[in-house]
Amino acid sequence: MNEIETRNRTGRGAGTVRAPQNLAGGLALMALAALALWLLRDLNAGSLSEMGSALMPRALAVGLGLMGLALSVSAFLRPGSAIERTELYGPVLVLLAIAFFALTIRPFAVGPVTIPGLGLIISAPIAIVIAGFATPAARLRELLALALGLTPFCMLMFGDLLNLPIPIFPASLIDSFPEGWSQKAVLRVASVAMLAVATLIFATDRAKSGTIHQEKQD
Repeated sequence: MNEIETRNRTGRGAGTVRAPQNLAGGLALMALAALALWLLRDLNAGSLSEMGSALMPRALAVGLGLMGLALSVSAFLRPGSAIERTELYGPVLVLLAIAFFALTIRPFAVGPVTIPGLGLIISAPIAIVIAGFATPAARLRELLALALGLTPFCMLMFGDLLNLPIPIFPASLIDSFPEGWSQKAVLRVASVAMLAVATLIFATDRAKSGTIHQEKQD
């Protein structure tokens, strides 16, 4: 009985698929890569010397697909874990975050309805918070600090250093920039402000946690 349970748990004796969990994960990665490539089909990739907005996302999608292919192939070569029952709450939130980011970073038309583009400065933090709640241990203040800390680095890398044509700000706000300020200048100021807020949230949260811990000890 123990031998049979062990064979079922590790995937041995389950036909040609020796690691069902690897196969399922690999197929999911390839499906996600295919979806990303389909969503990027109308964007210009450019070249290494003049990178377009789709070059890096497309390269990441291809890399993700190759990883999924390798994982799927390994399911037929090496024994591994069987597919176990799991909660869908986490994966659903991660997929929801990806979909939200893809649909809101730039204007998106669905029939007669057009979703206004929010730009990286708004879409990225919200997507990070949504994905962060995939774990039950997530706390809103920590996720806000993480989102406001990571987004400025993305803004500076893609919008300032690499000069990729990725929408950083909502299109409706670009005309309201201070006179004489370039978009890069506003980007840098906004990045510093977001990092300052993230640092403040993190510091106050740590201080509050330390106070609570001290009170418990007393």
